[in-house]
Amino acid sequence: MSAHGIEFRQVTKRYGGADAPLVVKGIDFTVPKGTLTTILGPSGCGKTTTLRMIAGLDSPSEGQILIEGREVTSMSPSERNVSMVFQSYALFPHMSVLENVGYGLSVSGLTKAEAAERARATLATVGLVGMDARLPSELSGGQQQRVALARALVIEPAVLLFDEPLSNLDARLRRSMREEIRSLQQRLGLTVAYVTHDQSEALAVSDQIIVMHAGQIAQAGSPQDLYERPASAFVAAFMGEAMLFDGVSEPDGTVCFGPVRLQPRHRMPPGRVKVAIRPEAWAVGPLQPGGLGGTLLKQAYLGSFQELTIDTGLGPIFVVSPHVDRSWQLGEPLGLTLNPHGVTVVTA
Repeated sequence: MSAHGIEFRQVTKRYGGADAPLVVKGIDFTVPKGTLTTILGPSGCGKTTTLRMIAGLDSPSEGQILIEGREVTSMSPSERNVSMVFQSYALFPHMSVLENVGYGLSVSGLTKAEAAERARATLATVGLVGMDARLPSELSGGQQQRVALARALVIEPAVLLFDEPLSNLDARLRRSMREEIRSLQQRLGLTVAYVTHDQSEALAVSDQIIVMHAGQIAQAGSPQDLYERPASAFVAAFMGEAMLFDGVSEPDGTVCFGPVRLQPRHRMPPGRVKVAIRPEAWAVGPLQPGGLGGTLLKQAYLGSFQELTIDTGLGPIFVVSPHVDRSWQLGEPLGLTLNPHGVTVVTA
């Protein structure tokens, strides 16, 4: 039995003839068995196409796909032992919760009683005891999401796929559902591939994150790797809403951009660099030597932090400040200095 739940070997996808543009460009990756990998990236980067190829809903133009060591490249979805949870939930509106969850079992040859028993046990797993007879229209968004999850789990798939599963939920429910999905994945030892465009969601649930850009893998690694050690300017900017500045690495290792000088955590060779700075890396106060001066353009109070936009010689800079008790005045002169956390320097 393979240690890899999912394996892609030089997988390419184009829609149309040989002259059609590539949507996915010869990618390699593995999802180790029993782990959760998030495929992350902006719209149009190829992440949903990649998920659909795992499911068998799309066929690769070239390359191989393996699930648990078995090549499935040319197999139909029903032959792959894979379940998918869609963004829209795709529940049957005229069927009860129990019928929705047991549907995949009833078409696989189990008796009605056996299917119902397994469906009830799976509903208990996702916290929906006593909901058997309800219709989807009688459920909240979070409950519908759980039914969709139970329907995917009940067939005991080798691989579970999620396509933007939480995008229809409000912020609080999104947070609790992502925690539940992660807890369920770890408790049952599921192999999961999870597509999202939400960086915080990816950081919260993943063993591995694969960032895609223009049909290629920009970087793959642990959440901490991608956030703290991005391999390119694109990954640095994408993970955590970092702003990019043109800078220079000097022979002594100091990096300068505008009036700001800093010592990066990883020494860079001399030459042009990109400095990626996340909003929380800036400290706001009086102007200091080696700092960046500006005036306050916008301010928003969000309870546990404040969002500030400060007009500087390097352009408007977006800052997240924890100092909620400080009252800011628009037009007020301010100074910006950098905390070491949240600053990444990469080659230009």
